[in-house]
Amino acid sequence: MSFQYSLGIDLGTTNSVLAYAPLDAELPRIEVLSIPQLVAAGTVESRTMLPSFLYLGLEQEAAGGAFDVPWETGRHYAVGEFARRQGAEVPDRTVGAAKSWLCHSRVDRRQPILPWNAPADVPKISPVAAARRYLEHLIAAWNGEKPEAPFAEQYVVLTVPASFDASARELTREAAIEAGFPPDFLLLEEPQAAVYAWLGSTGERWRRLLTVNDTLLVCDVGGGTTDLTLVGVAEERGELILKRIAVGNHLLVGGDNMDLALAHFAAAQFNQKGLELDPWQSVALWHSCRAAKELLLSPGGPEKHSIAVMGRGRKLIGGSISIEVERETVRDLLIDGFFPRCGVADRPERRRISGFREIGLPFESDTAVTRHLAAFLQVQGEKEGEPVRPTHVLFNGGAFKADALRQRLLDVLGEWFPAAPPRLLEGEHDLDHAAARGAAYYGWSKHCGGVRIRGGTARAYYVGIETAGLAVPGAPRPLRALCVVPIGMEEGAAGDVPGEEIGLIVGEPAQFRFFSSSTRKQDRPGDVLSTWAAEDISETDSLEAALPAEETPEDYYVPVRFHARITELGVLELWCASAIDDKRWKLEFSVREDAEG
Repeated sequence: MSFQYSLGIDLGTTNSVLAYAPLDAELPRIEVLSIPQLVAAGTVESRTMLPSFLYLGLEQEAAGGAFDVPWETGRHYAVGEFARRQGAEVPDRTVGAAKSWLCHSRVDRRQPILPWNAPADVPKISPVAAARRYLEHLIAAWNGEKPEAPFAEQYVVLTVPASFDASARELTREAAIEAGFPPDFLLLEEPQAAVYAWLGSTGERWRRLLTVNDTLLVCDVGGGTTDLTLVGVAEERGELILKRIAVGNHLLVGGDNMDLALAHFAAAQFNQKGLELDPWQSVALWHSCRAAKELLLSPGGPEKHSIAVMGRGRKLIGGSISIEVERETVRDLLIDGFFPRCGVADRPERRRISGFREIGLPFESDTAVTRHLAAFLQVQGEKEGEPVRPTHVLFNGGAFKADALRQRLLDVLGEWFPAAPPRLLEGEHDLDHAAARGAAYYGWSKHCGGVRIRGGTARAYYVGIETAGLAVPGAPRPLRALCVVPIGMEEGAAGDVPGEEIGLIVGEPAQFRFFSSSTRKQDRPGDVLSTWAAEDISETDSLEAALPAEETPEDYYVPVRFHARITELGVLELWCASAIDDKRWKLEFSVREDAEG
């Protein structure tokens, strides 16, 4: 297919963005799509960002055309700015943080569970369906703006957190395909997209700003997640190249946590005024605090801002009560709560904070991004006790629009490495649109020959093998982890997994367990682990399947050997080849965001 445009889409926790670049241009000309959306009932305006919120309206609202958009009438829901505003007024009908729910493995993300804890009479939607509706809105906006270049016929790149596990990634892919994405679209790590955005804005000057053996730390703190990535600079055939060295583990801490922390602070102020908030008001306050944070921490923001909640008591029905919060108070609360000063040898605290459990998501118990960063640099160090020292830092994510947060993190890094403090990477960087712009640049570079970030898979992958032996009542058999893909395996690569034959259960339902590690660089295909530390290897969602059997085997399993392949589209194919005949079975899941960018 001949593509006209490279489309880059950032499906964000808080905002979604679509950027594009014509593929017939000699140099990348990246633009951001203006997205029509409801800003009030019956009022449509265009914005460069689509807030990732969904309002499930009342029947009478939909019947009156309150949610109509240029491409659809009779909608019973609203997406975008109006939905975001409704979060403060009607929280039990507003879906937020759907992207964070996609990676919450303790719930069924295909079931209608959102808005979480909404009353029984409120219609609900699944996290996958919510993500699909955001993407459908972006597709409709594009087709309305560029009818001569249908979305499904373009080269499409969708960003995901580098820390998304295989299941969250597949659910994202599922939502995108259902929304109308072309089947061969690509997923790209958000931190890599941030680097591509910087490359796109810097051009060939990047080769003068970075030198051989430099190490770039990409610190991406978005609405729902924190992603940490290291990119190294090397030389090949006399040319500088970029290579992704490592990505961090999944960290569910970000702007949502900051909003909730501000909400806890505001709730205490309301309590001093004699107002004890009920659950409905608490959720409304959480949404209000998001808007207050963004306003107060924005460049040139006001010194004070009023936060109000609607009254629920007999004396306050139809009214509201408000407090004022100061810019400096909010700044100090978020700096000390999320970017405290600490040592490079410190580790995140493993305590529970009950307040973060109220909205149903498994947030990190320690909200200190600085301690998570210290742990990441220590784990990735080549020598025991010596952390990786970044030479440069690139910020990404909406949280870093606040100068104070960027400066605090740079100060902490300077304290860790006083002899050679990491430097902020020079160049223009648009934090609101960077991920989408970077994804569009990536698609352009694949077609037109730009800079590419190398690296292969960012994680090693393992399958769980149940050990043989005597059964013990009430005790599961010990499980071993067999490495099938090492860190750094390139797209298009394939290979047999050495080792003994493994029994594959066929003809009946079975659970296939997969594991991954971003730190065990030494493991090779065929290595078997009997024990491992939880911080080194984590389990992804299990795959339950009944692999077909053409005839009933003498036993319930077939002896097989493994053959692993990473396709050009970033899918891990694990082939199970029978050791007694020519039959083969395939298990697969996507590892695209771990693959070469």
